[in-house]
Amino acid sequence: MHLNWKIVQHQLKEPFKIAYGVYNFRKALIVSIDFDEKTGFGECTEIDYYHIHLDDFVNDLQRVQSIFTTFSIEHPVDFFKKLTTFSLHPFLQSAIDCAFWDLYGKLENKTFSELNQLKSTHFPQSSITISMDEEDIQLKKIIESDWEYFKVKVNSWSTSLRDKLLATGKNISIDSNGSFTLKTCEIIQNDSLSAEFLYFEQPMPKGAENYQNLSQNSYANWMADEDLQSIDDLEFLQNHYKTINIKVMKCGGLTPSLSIIQKAKAMNFQIMIGCMTESTVGISAGIALASFADYLDLDGANLIENDNFNGSKIVNGEVVSSEHSGLGIQI
Repeated sequence: MHLNWKIVQHQLKEPFKIAYGVYNFRKALIVSIDFDEKTGFGECTEIDYYHIHLDDFVNDLQRVQSIFTTFSIEHPVDFFKKLTTFSLHPFLQSAIDCAFWDLYGKLENKTFSELNQLKSTHFPQSSITISMDEEDIQLKKIIESDWEYFKVKVNSWSTSLRDKLLATGKNISIDSNGSFTLKTCEIIQNDSLSAEFLYFEQPMPKGAENYQNLSQNSYANWMADEDLQSIDDLEFLQNHYKTINIKVMKCGGLTPSLSIIQKAKAMNFQIMIGCMTESTVGISAGIALASFADYLDLDGANLIENDNFNGSKIVNGEVVSSEHSGLGIQI
């Protein structure tokens, strides 16, 4: 088994504006695992505002590369137990875990759904992200789009913006990337019209000192993103968030994501499968979990100009699953 990687730069179709800054491109690490003339692919991205840098990941890959030559093929769950002994960052761990699932499925000539006996006959529609901008520009993009579901990036809130977004007649969710104040959140969760929005994602900065002020029983469907990092967080979030955002990369791979989803559903959380700005490599991994979702936000590859991979994709919000084995990823 051979572990390889390359750094790529995803050029974005337009500037991506969020509360953390403005981005024209994303650097990503494409990980590949080769065995018996088959190749599995995984991906992780560089996120400066999380202090995540690819050079650190390359150092870790160089550290473990030779060890992979001693590994044999086994079930991905068993492989993951070995992977956790390397103490890798969750993003890099995810890229390797996904690459192995993709490889294993290709060797077995089965899709991820077939390997895990998942039903995949119906999926929710994915949202597409409307980055921060002047209100009129954001509204124009929503109205003119062929998509039906939208996640709107904001860093402030008003009844005027609320009413304009609802007047579009589209399915709207809000993502403030942790920029709302406690006062704003109190207004939102006591406003009956907040129930007209699909969800409000990560309204305040990460931390119990903030989310303890959110009520799971309010008008707002609060969704945890940064506040959900591992399966151990679920019990602390239960009284405050109705929904959790499962990003495969954030959760450390498909294997831990499956465990988090299983426990979260038993605790009556709603599930969104989300993403970073990722190519078809990363999005295919997210789509592999789409049958669990109440919401999808898997538009990452749709924002990229130079996505050179084929696999599962989102077309105008609809999931189009690859028919190829593994995660369906092809060069």
